[in-house]
Amino acid sequence: MAYRLTRFFLFFLNAEKAHYLSVFLIHVFLKIPVLRNVLCAKEDDPRLRLTLWGLTFNNPIGLAAGFDKNASCFEDMGSLGFGFVEIGTVTPLPQDGNSKPRLFRLKKDNAIINRMGFNNDGAVKIAKRLEKRRKEDRLIIGGNIGKNKWTPIEKAEEDYLKVFAELYPYVDYFAVNVSSPNTENLRSLQDKEPLLALLRNIQQRNFSMGNPRPILLKIAPDLNNEQLDDIIAIALSLKLDGIIATNTTVSRDNLICGDKKVQAIGAGGLSGLPLKSRSTEVIRYLNQGLKGAIPIIGVGGIHSAQDALEKLEAGATLLQLYTGFIYEGPRLIKDIKSAILTDVT
Repeated sequence: MAYRLTRFFLFFLNAEKAHYLSVFLIHVFLKIPVLRNVLCAKEDDPRLRLTLWGLTFNNPIGLAAGFDKNASCFEDMGSLGFGFVEIGTVTPLPQDGNSKPRLFRLKKDNAIINRMGFNNDGAVKIAKRLEKRRKEDRLIIGGNIGKNKWTPIEKAEEDYLKVFAELYPYVDYFAVNVSSPNTENLRSLQDKEPLLALLRNIQQRNFSMGNPRPILLKIAPDLNNEQLDDIIAIALSLKLDGIIATNTTVSRDNLICGDKKVQAIGAGGLSGLPLKSRSTEVIRYLNQGLKGAIPIIGVGGIHSAQDALEKLEAGATLLQLYTGFIYEGPRLIKDIKSAILTDVT
């Protein structure tokens, strides 16, 4: 009830301003002992714990990339109950992203359209911020990496490797983002040959380091089955550690809010409840093709505990929230945990 009241007022604000205000308020509230006792999640039930890639996750529910772009609030998000946080997308150099407005709510659809464009502080500054992590902090941090918007697509690999090198000492795994629709030509890197070359070179750099990090690939929900078959073949041949399915969609099918509003918003990636079914379809298809050999992080349209269970049943090992967290609040994390525990008993 308290979150719904807060959301009611926040939704009067521009979506991007509301985001930054929400992050600020959470940070302030967690500093106040009485409110901290209310907001902080209880210690996770040991039955939620799982070990993957040599990492121990206190629970399988993560915060998707895009919320904490600059590694500025991951500790607060951990306090709310997330088992892991994926920061970014991080680019080599700082960039402002696309022009504003660039973040829009579709309240009738429980959805968001964004065309943020990888706005972030750049790899060096973000790495320095991560360096200050509390040593006792057990929260798993993933680094979602991409290219600067001005970097030609044929030189994209250099950008990915630069960010990889900067973040390597401070993150627990990497997510290679080639699926955002908001950086020109980025999705062309999902084509078989360029994707194979990019991932092979990242893997080679990774194995040259003393302690290789898990490498995951984040894919779009708009790929057809033939393209998904290519993803499966590449993941198996390179022995990728995981796949994140899925990013936002460019589709505008079956929206309640109406064509007029959607056309007025324009380009961008759609996330939230309308993405739920397609994301789950992709997870199921990948899991069948991979025969369970490579773990999948399921993300896209999780707005209830039942949505989360569907992703797990389709083959996801871990989950990520973003838009569902915006609409439903921290209670959603708690509900999913309770549903998982009920499902395993």
